[in-house]
Amino acid sequence: MDLDELLKVRDHYDAEVRRGAQGPYVERAGRVVRVSTPGWSGVLWSDLDEETADAEIAAQVAYFGARGPERGGPGFEWKLYAHDRPADLGERLRAAGFVPEPPETLMVGRTADMARLPVEPPEGISLLRVTDEAGAELMMKAHDRAFGVARPRLKEDVLAQLSEDPDSIEVVVAMAGDVPVSSARMEFRPGSAFAGLWGGGTDPAWRGRGIYRLLVAHRARIAAERGIPYLQVDAMDDSRPILERLGFGVLGVTVPYIRQG
Repeated sequence: MDLDELLKVRDHYDAEVRRGAQGPYVERAGRVVRVSTPGWSGVLWSDLDEETADAEIAAQVAYFGARGPERGGPGFEWKLYAHDRPADLGERLRAAGFVPEPPETLMVGRTADMARLPVEPPEGISLLRVTDEAGAELMMKAHDRAFGVARPRLKEDVLAQLSEDPDSIEVVVAMAGDVPVSSARMEFRPGSAFAGLWGGGTDPAWRGRGIYRLLVAHRARIAAERGIPYLQVDAMDDSRPILERLGFGVLGVTVPYIRQG
């Protein structure tokens, strides 16, 4: 995608996925769009300037601070994108007690292009679609091996989504025999032009064999069957080069700002 197309896609993403987010946990309040769930809570989008930013930040801190953990509080994330305004919004968030996590690169690829990637599994690898608790447990084992960080809520959240809205999520685990070595998720939004790719990670001992690419291509084929034109990824530094080689374009940088309590 050339720069003009990337900018158009970014505007489309902002309008649909952020400003136009839909769902039972989405709320438009003042100048922000926010989400409040037990699994994840935060600000997806904001329309701020130098005059309104500090007051809106304070309003969201008060809102989430008044909620218990079962209602999406008190900690929450402000998902800041490099093109958000005002230009010093990150500094204002830090001044309000937010802590930035490592930046991620917002990337988008055409589903049709990714669906044409080779999908022959590397030798010794098979793919398992996760539909139940046993599969979710394998997903967690692969996730822990890949990232080295425990996420105890992930299994619970995935199982809840599979139970309550199975059409909104696809989860796959790459197996080396009976050992889970990689896993990935894809989430769908009703009527959206974007399918979100999440959680793609591979056990360090199995990297460099094409498993990550296999999981991208596998999910792209599913998205193509649903007629979804774009795949979206918030890529970490180790994933970005792989995705660029596959043909994903960069829409910008996003930084999760976290406030506890």
